[in-house]
Amino acid sequence: MAVAKKVSKKTQLKVQNIVATTSLEKEVSLTKLARTQPNTEYNPDTFPGLVLRVKEPKSAVLVFSSGNLVCTGTKSVAQVRNVVQQVIKQLRKIGVNVKIKPKITVQNIVASGAIDLDLNLNTLSLELENTEYEPEQFPGLVYKLEDPTATFLLFSNGKLVCTGTKNKAQLDDSMVQLNKNVRAALRRIKEMEKKRATEESEF
Repeated sequence: MAVAKKVSKKTQLKVQNIVATTSLEKEVSLTKLARTQPNTEYNPDTFPGLVLRVKEPKSAVLVFSSGNLVCTGTKSVAQVRNVVQQVIKQLRKIGVNVKIKPKITVQNIVASGAIDLDLNLNTLSLELENTEYEPEQFPGLVYKLEDPTATFLLFSNGKLVCTGTKNKAQLDDSMVQLNKNVRAALRRIKEMEKKRATEESEF
């Protein structure tokens, strides 16, 4: 049975990773970049992009010859901007002068946190729609929200990971929906158990 603890109005979420994209609108010679910059990895036979690693904030940027970038590992949009500026500085060293202010688009936010509940994932997987739960393969329950689009990994101790949102408003909204849906499911489970107990006592 899922037992509710004292309800916390606000569930704290901590952003662990932001995946963001941008375009520098300049062609980049990846061979030259790999040859001259030590913090790069480039294996064109296996992948068309070059990996450029940034130490602070710790992140990795996929650089494509078209000038498109994919940034991962940062924990805020401000950090993404910082990383993109560092990439632009490195590109200047090989003669690529970016004159535009790149527009950053967040593609995915990965956040971790907890819902203030102990969860029986077996019963929850039967009561919630859009769930996948295979404890032999993975200890968490996968729950997909449709509006806003988000995917949660829920664990029996109430800890969770959220992926799929693209901004803080969506992230906050998805947590509100999760709390609402899970608590409604727990109420239904409790009512069914109560009804079953009443029916059994009548015999």
